Amino acid sequence: MFRTIKGMSLQLFTERAKLADTIIIQLKNQIESLKQAAVADACRIDEERLKQENAAMRQKLQALKVRMMIAEIKNGVKQVPLPVRNFSTSATVAKEIKAEPVNASSESQANNKPAQNKGKGKAKAQEEEGKALADQEPPGKKGKTEKKDAVEAASEKMDVSRLDFRIGKVVSVKKHPDADSLYVEEVDLGEGKTRSVVSGLVKHVSIEELQDRLAVFMCNLKPAKMRGIMSEAMIMCANGPDRVEILVPPAGSQVGERVKAADYPGEPDAQLNPKKKIWETLKPDLRTDNNRVAVYKGSPLSVGDRGTVVAPTQANAQIS
Repeated sequence: MFRTIKGMSLQLFTERAKLADTIIIQLKNQIESLKQAAVADACRIDEERLKQENAAMRQKLQALKVRMMIAEIKNGVKQVPLPVRNFSTSATVAKEIKAEPVNASSESQANNKPAQNKGKGKAKAQEEEGKALADQEPPGKKGKTEKKDAVEAASEKMDVSRLDFRIGKVVSVKKHPDADSLYVEEVDLGEGKTRSVVSGLVKHVSIEELQDRLAVFMCNLKPAKMRGIMSEAMIMCANGPDRVEILVPPAGSQVGERVKAADYPGEPDAQLNPKKKIWETLKPDLRTDNNRVAVYKGSPLSVGDRGTVVAPTQANAQIS
């Protein structure tokens, strides 16, 4: 009987030892999993921290590049934009080649159409001429009407020449008393007195970068109050998805000089009529190109022979 009890005790001890070994292995596995999870969490936290630090460093580096470019321009160092290659796909080339015969055909049809309708057109022209003679106005009144129509037709020309872009210098800048995101600038445009300009650049440009800076201003918008302060012009910027940059005039630009597109000559309106939506119509065609040059429908904006207006870093960006 003693041997039987002894055998049972040994068997029970062996089973408990096996069970203890199993529990120990499970505990070790759980500890190892916890260690791995802790390391992964620590790595994730470090990764996020490093990403934030890298983003902050990139922003600082970008700001330093812009400040360096502005300093170089002020000291007469000419900025030369780097060329960007545009690779045309075979589909685009094929589309252009295919389009040529269609245009030629259309042109041919357009040229033949007047010949086909010559008889109808002549009869209609005679009829209209008869009506015009019947309704003819007195000579003096007719001259005034024609002059008025010519003036209105000239004023309705819709291109960038109607916008009064000029070089201005920011002589003072401060934050708007009633709006944290707005600056109030006093700008010298060569008129003998300064203009007040309200701009929403607080998040993008520091006061130090604005002070004494040359920039391009649109001067014939109708003055409007912004949070209680009258704004008499608009500073022109390149607007990217995450950054707004003030356009940089060429070295040697003088206060009051006009900024023009050579392909669109003409004198600007004295003041844009808000009801005619002139600025809203022209704005989509004002952009920076691949080389960061400010253009209107591909025609560069320049200050005489001094050079073109550029954005510090923003290519293919809307100008406003």
